[in-house]
Amino acid sequence: MRFTTLLSTALLSVGLTTTAFAAEKNGAQIAHSCTMCHGDNGISKMPGTPSLAGQPEIYLVSQLKQFRDGQRHHEQMNVIAKTLTNDDIEKVAAWFAEFEIELKKR
Repeated sequence: MRFTTLLSTALLSVGLTTTAFAAEKNGAQIAHSCTMCHGDNGISKMPGTPSLAGQPEIYLVSQLKQFRDGQRHHEQMNVIAKTLTNDDIEKVAAWFAEFEIELKKR
């Protein structure tokens, strides 16, 4: 009986943990909302909108936190960043920083 109770508790715990991880967003999912302005994979095609792909992670974290906390001002970015947690910011910054950008002369 004790073994059955322990096994049931362990299975329930694993199930809850798996569900919690599945609900958590990763950097690519969070960055999806950035694509409208910053382009697919963070490569902007809009004049005046910076590309995020390949930027250093520490820089992106700093900028997003400044937008979120109102230290840096941009009408759309302040609203968007306000919804991000520190964890969200770290994940999205890490995701954009993973891209390697190669410049070529025409």
